[in-house]
Amino acid sequence: MPDQSDRRVAVVTGASSGIGKVAAKALVASGWHVIAHGRDPARTAQAEAQIRAAARQGARVDMIRGDLALLSDTARMAEEIRKLTGKVHALLNNAGGVRSERNITPEGNEVTFAGNHLGHFLLTNRLLPLLRAAASGSEPGTVRVLAVSSTAHEHCAGIDWSDLQHIDQWISAKAYCSAKLCNVLFTRELARRVAADGIVANAMHPGIVASNFASHGDAAMKSYFATVQASSPEAAADTLIWLATAPEAGKVTGGYFYNRQAVKPAAPALDDQAAARLWEESEALIERAGVALTGATTSG
Repeated sequence: MPDQSDRRVAVVTGASSGIGKVAAKALVASGWHVIAHGRDPARTAQAEAQIRAAARQGARVDMIRGDLALLSDTARMAEEIRKLTGKVHALLNNAGGVRSERNITPEGNEVTFAGNHLGHFLLTNRLLPLLRAAASGSEPGTVRVLAVSSTAHEHCAGIDWSDLQHIDQWISAKAYCSAKLCNVLFTRELARRVAADGIVANAMHPGIVASNFASHGDAAMKSYFATVQASSPEAAADTLIWLATAPEAGKVTGGYFYNRQAVKPAAPALDDQAAARLWEESEALIERAGVALTGATTSG
């Protein structure tokens, strides 16, 4: 059985760079046990050293590596997390990105959709027993699932159910905007489903961040990002850290935040029927890949 100390435990995806790394460093500096995730081997190793250097005495750092766009890899990572801890108090679904070309995984999923939404959908479901174990011994609202979305979702008129992953008519920006809409819809449906457990789920917009994000996009996106003023990863991560730790942030669920303030997302993100259908469609894609939605159970 993993060590069951009184440390609060956070899982942070995309912690090898940007706001994910900043959030991981802030949490270990506050004494948390942080299970940080990265994809690129070199960046992940470098980030692990930096996160460990930020840890205060009594904190703990574990680093896992894998590709959230691959559901089999995501399931493996969830099992690694289960072996490291029996409880998760905060799940920061931060990893994401854009692509300059359409790529389809061996499991048949478009990489932008899978890496931004579907992998986190699977990871969250796999970790729900650990989140519920933490919630059973915690005050309501202190166990949290957070999604890093974007105002890019405002540029998506709604989910195209005939081409959910933008496989047939792929355009980099449209695929990304749709995935960011999925982040908000998933968060709102998750909040409804876990409310009885005392778990809250919220999404946030970090702003335009000075990171390597746009370097993976197409020429149009690179040109756009070259014209806008970006904030530092530290400033952008502030709301994410606040949502994970502040007492007042646990009093709202199903919300969407920017600069520590609840803001109203675009109308398509408030469509309850779309949120419920996205959940069902995501489950079907997980099943199609031959991956179990839920893994081994655990006791608190």
